[in-house]
Order: sequence, then structure tokens, then C-alpha cells
Amino acid sequence: MNIVKLNNGVEMPQLGFGVWQVPDAEATPAVSEAIKAGYRSIDTAAIYGNESGVGAALGMVDRDELFITTKLWNADQGYDPTLRAFDESMNKLGLDVLDLYLIHWPTPARELYVDTWKAFVELQKEGRVRAIGVSNFQPAHLRRLIDETGVVPAVNQVELHPYLQQSELRAFHAEHGVQTEAWSPLGQGGELLSDPVVTEIAARHHRSAAQIVLRWHLQLGNVVIPKSVTSARIRENIAVFDFELSEDELAALSTLDRGGRIGPNPDEFNQA
Repeated sequence: MNIVKLNNGVEMPQLGFGVWQVPDAEATPAVSEAIKAGYRSIDTAAIYGNESGVGAALGMVDRDELFITTKLWNADQGYDPTLRAFDESMNKLGLDVLDLYLIHWPTPARELYVDTWKAFVELQKEGRVRAIGVSNFQPAHLRRLIDETGVVPAVNQVELHPYLQQSELRAFHAEHGVQTEAWSPLGQGGELLSDPVVTEIAARHHRSAAQIVLRWHLQLGNVVIPKSVTSARIRENIAVFDFELSEDELAALSTLDRGGRIGPNPDEFNQA
């Protein structure tokens, strides 16, 4: 497993296991299967409704082997609500210390993400969170956090895949020391995984299309969190550390960028 070092020195596995849209009852067997397959980073969120199911699987290995991420939902933003929501998430996960806590969306119309970030900074100072970051933040949102608090997020988890490569955002991250993490790293499958550029490279390496896309992420330096509840797919997604894409193959994949989102536009998404 490749490891990335965050801007505060905390180390994070570069490939993790996501549980978006996994029901609580199914989260425990799915996470258990992932841990058996070698995953040590698990990514959940309060709004997923499966923190308890995730937490029930975490006792399979020593706590210090695992890197656990959860996210604060929009309705709980603001200084005091954030602290209460954090306690609720930790109770469900059954943890004393969280590895990474993310603000799920900036929801800019609500004007609360700076106060929320101040609560995150406090949680980190208290030692309850090892690293703090954000999700779905645009450069303007990141710049405001940094300017108003002086604390740079360790991670920004965003929609990112070959059809939405986020070059400007990744450049901002590189300049400021923010780790890029990709949600929906496979573009939710479908068209991307049948794209002729992807399938041709996959055939050349005798790999699946998903493995090629995940390898592309890793070689760009992205952290990735593919999600599956299928045992074979869970194992396939982690079997991407024993081959490399060539510079020509990376260049071919870079031509696929369409700038089209699957998920909401972070500048416009304000759902509570």
C-alpha cells in the first residue's frame, strides 16, 4: 500500500474503501471484507447513515492499523453544532480519536464553513482528530479558510476522475500543500469504464478498466476511495500496486477530460 504524508505529518493510505450508498446493515460485512482484502483506510460520513455499521467492523485489526475518515453534514455546520455532531459520529463509530474529519460541503449560501472550520481546528488541538480537511471545496472556499484562520486543510476530497480532472483545483492544492482525494474515482463506472482509451490500455496490461483508472489516480498522486460491496470487486480494486502506466498512457488518459460533473456544483449546492 502506498502512503501519503499530509501537511501536518500524519500518514494516510493512498487507496481506501468508500461506503457511500451502503446501508448500515451491509456496511459491517462490506468493511470486514475490505479489511480482509488489505484495506486500512475507511471513508464514511454522517449523512451516509452507516457510521454504526462501519464501526462494528473496525475491531478486526488493531486500531493503530486503521485510518478512519468521516464527514460533518451541512445541517450541523456552525461552531457548537459541529462539536455536537462530532461526538455523535464518534459514538456511532466507537472511536476515541478520529484520523480525518472533513466538512462535507462548503454550502456557501449558509456562510457557516469558516465557523465550522474553527471548531475543526479546536478538535485537532484537543487531540480528538489527527487531521482535518474539507470535501467539495473550490479554490475560493479554500483561500477563505486559510486567510481567516491560518490553518490549511490537510485534504480536499472532491469529485475527480478522467472525465473531470480538476486541473485548476489540483494546482491550487499542490501550491498550498493540500492532499487531493478523489470521490467517485471511477466516474460511477458506466461510460468511463467502456471508453476506448481506457479499455485499450486495460487490454495492453491485462487488467480491468477500473484498475487502469485507479492506477491513473495513484500515479497522479491522488488518494482514492473506490466503493464496492462485491467481494471480487473489492479485491480487484486494491490489486493496483504491481504495475505502472507509461507516460504515453497517462497522456492519453489526460485527453479524456470533459469538465462534466456527476455530482452537484459546490458553488451552488446548499442542501441542509
